[in-house]
Amino acid sequence: MPSWQARLFSKFLRLMVKRGLHRDGMDEAEAVRRIRRALEPNSFLRPRLPHAVKIEPVDSVAVKGEWVTWTDSPERVIYYLHGGGYVACSPETHRSFTAHLSQTANAKVFALRYRRAPEHKFPAALEDAVRGYRMLLENGEPAERIIIGGDSAGGGLTLATLIALRDRGIPLPGGAFCLSPWTDLAATGGSLITNEEKDPMLTGIGMKEFAALYHGAASSTDPLVSPLYGELIGLPPLLIYVSNTEILLDDSVRFAARAKKHGVKVDLRVWNDLPHVWPVFIAFKLPEARQALGEIGEFIRQQTSLQQAKRSAA
Repeated sequence: MPSWQARLFSKFLRLMVKRGLHRDGMDEAEAVRRIRRALEPNSFLRPRLPHAVKIEPVDSVAVKGEWVTWTDSPERVIYYLHGGGYVACSPETHRSFTAHLSQTANAKVFALRYRRAPEHKFPAALEDAVRGYRMLLENGEPAERIIIGGDSAGGGLTLATLIALRDRGIPLPGGAFCLSPWTDLAATGGSLITNEEKDPMLTGIGMKEFAALYHGAASSTDPLVSPLYGELIGLPPLLIYVSNTEILLDDSVRFAARAKKHGVKVDLRVWNDLPHVWPVFIAFKLPEARQALGEIGEFIRQQTSLQQAKRSAA
Protein backbone atom coordinates (compact mmCIF):
# COMPACT_ATOMS: atom_id res chain seq x y z
CA MET A 1 0.00 0.00 0.00
CA PRO A 2 1.39 3.43 -0.87
CA SER A 3 2.32 5.85 1.88
CA TRP A 4 -0.11 8.56 2.95
CA GLN A 5 2.28 11.08 1.38
CA ALA A 6 2.05 9.29 -1.98
CA ARG A 7 -1.74 9.04 -1.77
CA LEU A 8 -2.03 12.74 -0.99
CA PHE A 9 0.39 13.67 -3.75
CA SER A 10 -1.58 11.57 -6.25
CA LYS A 11 -4.71 13.52 -5.38
CA PHE A 12 -2.81 16.77 -5.92
CA LEU A 13 -1.61 15.58 -9.36
CA ARG A 14 -5.10 14.53 -10.38
CA LEU A 15 -6.47 17.95 -9.48
CA MET A 16 -3.66 20.22 -10.65
CA VAL A 17 -1.96 18.36 -13.51
CA LYS A 18 -4.22 15.76 -15.11
CA ARG A 19 -7.04 18.26 -15.51
CA GLY A 20 -4.66 20.80 -17.02
CA LEU A 21 -3.44 18.45 -19.75
CA HIS A 22 -6.78 18.29 -21.57
CA ARG A 23 -6.79 20.28 -24.82
CA ASP A 24 -10.58 20.57 -25.01
CA GLY A 25 -10.63 21.71 -28.64
CA MET A 26 -7.96 24.39 -28.21
CA ASP A 27 -5.63 25.21 -31.05
CA GLU A 28 -2.05 23.93 -30.87
CA ALA A 29 -0.47 27.12 -29.52
CA GLU A 30 -2.95 27.48 -26.66
CA ALA A 31 -2.74 23.75 -25.91
CA VAL A 32 1.04 23.94 -25.60
CA ARG A 33 0.76 26.93 -23.26
CA ARG A 34 -1.71 25.01 -21.11
CA ILE A 35 0.48 21.89 -21.04
CA ARG A 36 3.49 23.92 -19.96
CA ARG A 37 1.50 25.66 -17.24
CA ALA A 38 0.38 22.28 -15.90
CA LEU A 39 3.83 20.68 -15.90
CA GLU A 40 6.08 23.62 -15.06
CA PRO A 41 5.42 25.13 -11.62
CA ASN A 42 6.39 28.75 -11.06
CA SER A 43 9.90 29.15 -9.71
CA PHE A 44 8.65 30.22 -6.26
CA LEU A 45 6.77 26.91 -5.96
CA ARG A 46 9.82 24.78 -6.71
CA PRO A 47 11.74 23.27 -3.80
CA ARG A 48 14.70 25.32 -2.62
CA LEU A 49 18.07 23.69 -3.04
CA PRO A 50 20.60 23.47 -0.21
CA HIS A 51 23.42 25.99 -0.41
CA ALA A 52 25.87 23.14 -0.98
CA VAL A 53 24.36 22.42 -4.41
CA LYS A 54 26.34 24.01 -7.23
CA ILE A 55 24.74 24.91 -10.57
CA GLU A 56 27.02 25.59 -13.53
CA PRO A 57 25.22 26.59 -16.76
CA VAL A 58 26.45 25.37 -20.15
CA ASP A 59 25.39 27.53 -23.08
CA SER A 60 27.52 26.74 -26.10
CA VAL A 61 26.34 26.76 -29.71
CA ALA A 62 26.15 22.97 -29.82
CA VAL A 63 25.08 22.03 -26.28
CA LYS A 64 22.97 23.70 -23.62
CA GLY A 65 22.21 22.55 -20.12
CA GLU A 66 23.65 22.66 -16.63
CA TRP A 67 25.99 20.83 -14.33
CA VAL A 68 24.44 20.02 -10.95
CA THR A 69 26.79 18.96 -8.16
CA TRP A 70 26.04 18.16 -4.52
CA THR A 71 29.20 16.31 -3.55
CA ASP A 72 32.77 17.40 -2.89
CA SER A 73 34.53 14.69 -4.89
CA PRO A 74 32.29 13.18 -7.60
CA GLU A 75 33.49 9.83 -8.86
CA ARG A 76 31.24 9.49 -11.91
CA VAL A 77 28.96 11.38 -14.30
CA ILE A 78 25.19 11.13 -14.75
CA TYR A 79 23.82 12.41 -18.04
CA TYR A 80 20.18 13.33 -17.38
CA LEU A 81 17.34 13.89 -19.87
CA HIS A 82 14.22 15.43 -18.32
CA GLY A 83 10.65 14.45 -19.06
CA GLY A 84 7.69 16.60 -20.05
CA GLY A 85 6.22 14.92 -23.13
CA TYR A 86 8.95 16.48 -25.31
CA VAL A 87 6.88 19.66 -24.96
CA ALA A 88 7.46 20.94 -21.43
CA CYS A 89 9.91 21.08 -18.49
CA SER A 90 13.63 21.82 -18.36
CA PRO A 91 16.73 21.23 -16.25
CA GLU A 92 15.37 23.83 -13.81
CA THR A 93 12.12 21.94 -13.17
CA HIS A 94 14.12 18.81 -12.36
CA ARG A 95 16.90 20.38 -10.27
CA SER A 96 15.76 18.95 -6.98
CA PHE A 97 15.94 15.43 -8.41
CA THR A 98 19.26 15.91 -10.20
CA ALA A 99 20.73 17.44 -7.04
CA HIS A 100 19.66 14.43 -4.98
CA LEU A 101 21.03 12.14 -7.70
CA SER A 102 24.37 13.87 -7.37
CA GLN A 103 24.45 13.36 -3.63
CA THR A 104 23.13 9.78 -3.62
CA ALA A 105 25.39 8.48 -6.41
CA ASN A 106 28.42 10.64 -5.54
CA ALA A 107 28.28 12.01 -9.07
CA LYS A 108 28.20 15.22 -11.02
CA VAL A 109 25.07 15.47 -13.13
CA PHE A 110 24.79 17.08 -16.54
CA ALA A 111 21.14 17.92 -17.26
CA LEU A 112 20.60 18.62 -20.96
CA ARG A 113 18.43 21.47 -22.23
CA TYR A 114 17.23 19.85 -25.44
CA ARG A 115 15.02 21.58 -27.96
CA ARG A 116 11.32 20.98 -27.34
CA ALA A 117 8.32 20.33 -29.55
CA PRO A 118 6.29 21.62 -31.25
CA GLU A 119 8.72 24.43 -32.09
CA HIS A 120 11.41 21.80 -32.72
CA LYS A 121 10.06 18.44 -33.78
CA PHE A 122 11.88 15.12 -34.08
CA PRO A 123 14.81 14.61 -34.49
CA ALA A 124 15.85 17.86 -32.73
CA ALA A 125 15.75 16.45 -29.18
CA LEU A 126 17.59 13.29 -30.24
CA GLU A 127 20.34 15.18 -32.04
CA ASP A 128 20.76 17.44 -29.02
CA ALA A 129 21.01 14.37 -26.77
CA VAL A 130 23.70 12.81 -28.96
CA ARG A 131 25.66 16.07 -29.04
CA GLY A 132 25.44 16.39 -25.27
CA TYR A 133 26.87 12.92 -24.82
CA ARG A 134 29.63 13.62 -27.32
CA MET A 135 30.51 16.73 -25.30
CA LEU A 136 31.04 14.59 -22.21
CA LEU A 137 33.39 12.28 -24.12
CA GLU A 138 35.23 15.22 -25.67
CA ASN A 139 35.66 16.69 -22.18
CA GLY A 140 37.58 13.56 -21.24
CA GLU A 141 34.89 11.62 -19.39
CA PRO A 142 35.38 7.86 -19.98
CA ALA A 143 32.21 6.28 -21.38
CA GLU A 144 32.22 3.58 -18.70
CA ARG A 145 32.13 6.28 -16.00
CA ILE A 146 28.94 7.79 -17.45
CA ILE A 147 25.39 6.65 -16.66
CA ILE A 148 22.54 8.05 -18.76
CA GLY A 149 19.01 8.38 -17.41
CA GLY A 150 15.70 10.12 -17.81
CA ASP A 151 12.04 10.20 -16.86
CA SER A 152 8.94 9.76 -19.04
CA ALA A 153 9.73 11.31 -22.44
CA GLY A 154 13.28 11.73 -21.16
CA GLY A 155 13.32 8.00 -20.44
CA GLY A 156 12.27 7.26 -24.00
CA LEU A 157 14.85 9.74 -25.25
CA THR A 158 17.47 7.97 -23.12
CA LEU A 159 16.76 4.68 -24.88
CA ALA A 160 16.59 6.29 -28.34
CA THR A 161 19.92 7.99 -27.64
CA LEU A 162 21.51 4.64 -26.76
CA ILE A 163 20.29 3.19 -30.06
CA ALA A 164 21.63 6.21 -31.98
CA LEU A 165 24.99 6.08 -30.20
CA ARG A 166 25.38 2.37 -30.91
CA ASP A 167 24.46 2.76 -34.57
CA ARG A 168 26.97 5.62 -34.98
CA GLY A 169 29.78 3.65 -33.38
CA ILE A 170 30.07 5.93 -30.36
CA PRO A 171 31.18 4.24 -27.10
CA LEU A 172 28.16 3.51 -24.93
CA PRO A 173 27.80 4.57 -21.29
CA GLY A 174 28.16 2.09 -18.45
CA GLY A 175 24.42 1.77 -17.95
CA ALA A 176 21.07 3.55 -18.06
CA PHE A 177 18.08 4.10 -15.79
CA CYS A 178 14.59 5.06 -16.91
CA LEU A 179 11.65 6.26 -14.84
CA SER A 180 8.31 5.37 -16.48
CA PRO A 181 9.87 5.66 -19.96
CA TRP A 182 7.67 6.58 -22.92
CA THR A 183 8.79 3.97 -25.44
CA ASP A 184 5.77 3.68 -27.77
CA LEU A 185 4.54 6.91 -29.35
CA ALA A 186 2.30 4.82 -31.62
CA ALA A 187 0.18 4.34 -28.48
CA THR A 188 -0.52 0.61 -28.80
CA GLY A 189 -0.16 -0.35 -25.14
CA GLY A 190 -3.28 -1.74 -23.48
CA SER A 191 -2.56 0.14 -20.25
CA LEU A 192 -3.36 3.40 -22.06
CA ILE A 193 -6.96 2.23 -21.75
CA THR A 194 -7.03 -0.04 -18.71
CA ASN A 195 -5.21 2.47 -16.47
CA GLU A 196 -6.89 5.60 -17.81
CA GLU A 197 -8.85 6.20 -14.61
CA LYS A 198 -6.20 4.86 -12.23
CA ASP A 199 -3.36 7.08 -13.42
CA PRO A 200 -3.52 10.30 -11.35
CA MET A 201 -1.41 12.33 -13.77
CA LEU A 202 -1.70 11.33 -17.45
CA THR A 203 -4.39 10.36 -19.97
CA GLY A 204 -4.23 8.13 -23.01
CA ILE A 205 -5.68 10.81 -25.26
CA GLY A 206 -3.22 13.33 -23.90
CA MET A 207 -0.23 11.11 -24.70
CA LYS A 208 -1.42 10.66 -28.28
CA GLU A 209 -1.57 14.44 -28.60
CA PHE A 210 1.91 14.81 -27.11
CA ALA A 211 3.19 12.22 -29.59
CA ALA A 212 1.83 14.06 -32.61
CA LEU A 213 3.37 17.33 -31.42
CA TYR A 214 6.78 15.61 -31.23
CA HIS A 215 7.17 13.21 -34.12
CA GLY A 216 5.43 15.35 -36.75
CA ALA A 217 5.94 13.85 -40.21
CA ALA A 218 8.15 11.04 -38.91
CA SER A 219 6.64 7.61 -38.32
CA SER A 220 5.49 6.99 -34.77
CA THR A 221 7.14 3.56 -34.99
CA ASP A 222 10.55 4.86 -36.04
CA PRO A 223 12.88 3.27 -33.43
CA LEU A 224 14.45 6.67 -32.73
CA VAL A 225 10.97 8.03 -31.96
CA SER A 226 9.67 4.89 -30.23
CA PRO A 227 12.53 2.72 -28.93
CA LEU A 228 10.08 -0.16 -28.39
CA TYR A 229 10.37 -0.92 -32.11
CA GLY A 230 14.16 -0.77 -32.25
CA GLU A 231 16.95 -3.29 -32.55
CA LEU A 232 18.26 -3.42 -28.98
CA ILE A 233 21.25 -5.76 -29.20
CA GLY A 234 24.35 -4.33 -27.54
CA LEU A 235 22.69 -1.83 -25.22
CA PRO A 236 24.19 -1.48 -21.71
CA PRO A 237 22.45 -2.74 -18.54
CA LEU A 238 19.12 -1.01 -17.85
CA LEU A 239 17.20 -0.21 -14.67
CA ILE A 240 13.53 0.64 -15.27
CA TYR A 241 10.91 1.85 -12.78
CA VAL A 242 7.16 2.04 -13.42
CA SER A 243 3.94 1.87 -11.40
CA ASN A 244 1.23 -0.71 -12.08
CA THR A 245 -1.41 2.06 -12.24
CA GLU A 246 0.29 4.14 -14.95
CA ILE A 247 -1.04 4.40 -18.48
CA LEU A 248 2.59 3.91 -19.59
CA LEU A 249 2.93 0.61 -17.71
CA ASP A 250 2.95 -1.40 -20.94
CA ASP A 251 5.60 0.88 -22.44
CA SER A 252 8.01 -0.34 -19.75
CA VAL A 253 6.87 -3.96 -19.56
CA ARG A 254 6.98 -4.56 -23.32
CA PHE A 255 10.27 -2.74 -23.78
CA ALA A 256 11.91 -4.72 -20.97
CA ALA A 257 10.70 -8.01 -22.46
CA ARG A 258 11.97 -7.06 -25.92
CA ALA A 259 15.33 -5.90 -24.57
CA LYS A 260 15.80 -9.18 -22.69
CA LYS A 261 15.08 -11.14 -25.87
CA HIS A 262 17.84 -9.11 -27.53
CA GLY A 263 20.30 -10.08 -24.81
CA VAL A 264 20.21 -6.85 -22.79
CA LYS A 265 20.47 -7.05 -19.02
CA VAL A 266 17.28 -5.43 -17.70
CA ASP A 267 16.05 -4.89 -14.15
CA LEU A 268 12.37 -3.92 -14.37
CA ARG A 269 10.87 -2.80 -11.06
CA VAL A 270 7.07 -2.45 -11.03
CA TRP A 271 5.75 -0.70 -7.91
CA ASN A 272 2.11 -0.47 -6.85
CA ASP A 273 -0.31 2.46 -6.85
CA LEU A 274 2.21 5.26 -7.32
CA PRO A 275 2.10 8.30 -9.60
CA HIS A 276 4.00 8.66 -12.85
CA VAL A 277 7.78 9.17 -12.35
CA TRP A 278 7.37 9.23 -8.56
CA PRO A 279 11.15 9.16 -7.82
CA VAL A 280 11.44 12.62 -9.40
CA PHE A 281 9.29 14.02 -6.59
CA ILE A 282 11.92 13.40 -3.91
CA ALA A 283 11.53 16.95 -2.58
CA PHE A 284 7.91 16.21 -1.63
CA LYS A 285 9.09 13.73 1.01
CA LEU A 286 7.56 10.64 -0.57
CA PRO A 287 9.09 7.61 1.19
CA GLU A 288 8.82 5.67 -2.07
CA ALA A 289 10.83 8.35 -3.88
CA ARG A 290 13.55 8.19 -1.25
CA GLN A 291 13.74 4.40 -1.48
CA ALA A 292 13.82 4.37 -5.28
CA LEU A 293 16.48 7.08 -5.32
CA GLY A 294 18.65 4.98 -3.04
CA GLU A 295 18.28 1.98 -5.35
CA ILE A 296 19.10 4.09 -8.41
CA GLY A 297 22.19 5.44 -6.68
CA GLU A 298 23.32 1.91 -5.88
CA PHE A 299 22.81 0.85 -9.51
CA ILE A 300 24.84 3.82 -10.73
CA ARG A 301 27.69 3.13 -8.33
CA GLN A 302 27.76 -0.58 -9.14
CA GLN A 303 27.67 -0.12 -12.89
CA THR A 304 30.41 2.49 -13.07
CA SER A 305 32.62 0.49 -10.71
CA LEU A 306 32.01 -2.72 -12.68
CA GLN A 307 32.74 -1.11 -16.04
CA GLN A 308 35.91 0.56 -14.73
CA ALA A 309 37.07 -2.77 -13.33
CA LYS A 310 36.51 -4.45 -16.72
CA ARG A 311 38.48 -1.71 -18.47
CA SER A 312 41.36 -2.04 -15.99
CA ALA A 313 41.43 -5.83 -16.43
CA ALA A 314 41.55 -5.48 -20.19
